[in-house]
Amino acid sequence: MIKVHGIKNCDSVRKALKFFKEHNLEVDFFDFKKEEVTSTMIDYWVKNSSIDKLFNNRGTTYRTLKLKDLNLDDEGKKQWLCKESMLIKRPVIEYNDKVIVGFDEQEYKNTFL
Repeated sequence: MIKVHGIKNCDSVRKALKFFKEHNLEVDFFDFKKEEVTSTMIDYWVKNSSIDKLFNNRGTTYRTLKLKDLNLDDEGKKQWLCKESMLIKRPVIEYNDKVIVGFDEQEYKNTFL
């Protein structure tokens, strides 16, 4: 089963969901706004991807919280991801022990088709 984590109004999440629908691939959607992202999930994603891919330092939440001023190391980034799910780059996709962060159509084609 393909698990897609994100928020419905995110452009990248919409592109990912559209891709899966167009290719008749069933997904399980986890909405960051309705369900809590656990530290266990964050640990798994970081282990199978990377903190730099997962931590969104270009979004509104990052700027609003002025996190650039804190000069965070990897552990600090991980702690912030556990506190504030809107700092997670979206979508996060879990599939066959793989974690894919963001939308990349070619990577999706290579992985899911």
